[in-house]
Amino acid sequence: MMQADWEIKSRAHTCARTGYEFQEGDHFYTLLIRHGDGFRREDLCEEAWKNRNDNIQPFSFWRSKYEPPAVAAPETLAKDDAEGLLRRLIGENDPSRKNACYILALMLERKKMLRPVESRDEDMLVYEHVATGETIVIANPHLSFEQIPDVQREVGALLEHGA
Repeated sequence: MMQADWEIKSRAHTCARTGYEFQEGDHFYTLLIRHGDGFRREDLCEEAWKNRNDNIQPFSFWRSKYEPPAVAAPETLAKDDAEGLLRRLIGENDPSRKNACYILALMLERKKMLRPVESRDEDMLVYEHVATGETIVIANPHLSFEQIPDVQREVGALLEHGA
């Protein structure tokens, strides 16, 4: 499994090509470009998008509206919710947890916390975090319907007792 399967890449606050600082409400384009064994994320302003080299095809791309990061309220208690668990498992990069990562991503998609982004590779799932604009790339384990209940029980136990 590639290390890049488990990277979370944050939204930039400036254009990767022009250095333009995004303002609230600006539209910008996010490009995921295969780079070695992983991916490189580039956020481009409208001008840079129009002037890009069309011969270079990204793995995936989408258009978003820029929102500056929200000031987060401090957590009173550390809790292991689905998002926190997904982030921790991604950081651990343990191949035995890829099924759990997949189910957690689906849970967060259903809660509208993650938005799926089209990908040309059916073995890779690309998500954008709705609130933060982060890009999350995970392996698609191609689970059968028979496997899902066992993985759901594993995820439930991880959420209840920790990893």
